[in-house]
Amino acid sequence: MENFSVGWEEWLSLPELGLPALKAKTDTGARTSAIHAFAIQPFGSDKKPYVRFGVHPVPDNTDIEVYCSAPVVGQREVTSSNGQTELRYVIKTPITIGERTWDIEITLTNRENMAYRMLLGRSALDELAVKPAESFLQPELSYDLYNKITNKKPVKRPLRIAILTREPRNYSTKRFVEEAELNGHAVELIDTKRCYLNIQSYNPEVHYDGRALPPYDAVIPRIGASLTFYGMAIVRQFEAMGTFCLNSASSIGASRDKLAAHQILARHRIPMPTTAFANSPKDTNSLLDLVGGSPTVLKLLQSTQGRGVVLAETKKAGEAVISAFQGLDAHFIAQEFVKEAAGSDIRCFVVGKRVVGAMMRTAGDDDFRSNLHAGGTAKKVRLTKEERNIAIKAARVLGLIVAGVDIIRTDTGSKVLEVNSSPGIEGIEKASGKNIAEKIIQLIEANVPSTIHPKRHRR
Repeated sequence: MENFSVGWEEWLSLPELGLPALKAKTDTGARTSAIHAFAIQPFGSDKKPYVRFGVHPVPDNTDIEVYCSAPVVGQREVTSSNGQTELRYVIKTPITIGERTWDIEITLTNRENMAYRMLLGRSALDELAVKPAESFLQPELSYDLYNKITNKKPVKRPLRIAILTREPRNYSTKRFVEEAELNGHAVELIDTKRCYLNIQSYNPEVHYDGRALPPYDAVIPRIGASLTFYGMAIVRQFEAMGTFCLNSASSIGASRDKLAAHQILARHRIPMPTTAFANSPKDTNSLLDLVGGSPTVLKLLQSTQGRGVVLAETKKAGEAVISAFQGLDAHFIAQEFVKEAAGSDIRCFVVGKRVVGAMMRTAGDDDFRSNLHAGGTAKKVRLTKEERNIAIKAARVLGLIVAGVDIIRTDTGSKVLEVNSSPGIEGIEKASGKNIAEKIIQLIEANVPSTIHPKRHRR
């Protein structure tokens, strides 16, 4: 960096940490640079360690907090000017002074009582000319930049993502981990059933293995149908902690209750096959008539992956199935059977406000259920504009950010069969050729709150 000089104090920025302006003191007596950091939390794995920390970039003003995360390049014992030795995390990140940008190593330490939030050590100054009698030889910045940054796109940084799942070896789970790590994020798998909650007004916590879980930037809920109630409670707790959840507890609940979901879809005029619900055995005949008689599709409200779904081909078969369901005190719905669909439906995969993939699923020879778990096959399909709009609207009215919307083509137009809040991605990725996992990670990156958290805006 020939002919590039700095004074004993300079303005700088750390762009990858989301810090547009810091006033730093140069110190050739210190080997490594240091930055003020609080709430320092390591995460990631032994192979890919990260650290997350907060910074108060403006001295004497703790109203602005910037939360950063960065890869860890090591730990180092550092002896301060008062003789105290401290083991610190060391990160490596680009620094910009004036028109020059280069990588430096920085240690993390609490400099709350220091006049300068950053110290520039000699390893960062090796190729610079330091003029200790002068200051601000490079263009000056301003702390006013922090007043504007909340309206800008957040700086991309390593995120700490938790996946709530009971199936860590599941294809979908492995793909989420793979894509997150490819984008520089750290992922932790949390067994939903082993979580327990500390419910309090000011410091809600999720505990796991005898300790409180750390803050996460985002949570991907993969809640099985058998664990819906408990899983929703865990997701609600993360929401109370301010964590971005890919789908909210309320949206998961709405989609899992098939009766409520159909009522919500109907209220928003989303086309569906005719559906009926009753409780008394006296209403069986009328119930079957409402959906056009036999054949009739009967679904348990808690059914998933095609289980608990029965095709009653005759009125007598329908009466027998309904009697069996009622004898078990199991809630169910009756739905018209769409013969022209020929055992096929379309899975539309919605991520945010877009359909990012679609496949046509067709039932096996001896079954009417098109679910891949029930033996169905899948192939790529082209959607109509109307089908895309229906799928997106169905997910939106149920409050789902990510959803698998199942549509059936009928003589009177395309209709929604059901909406899945925890859709698998194996079939859709293979059939459509689309990288669905990548789309979901990109959506998380776009929705994680800004790195700037002014205290005055907190509840």
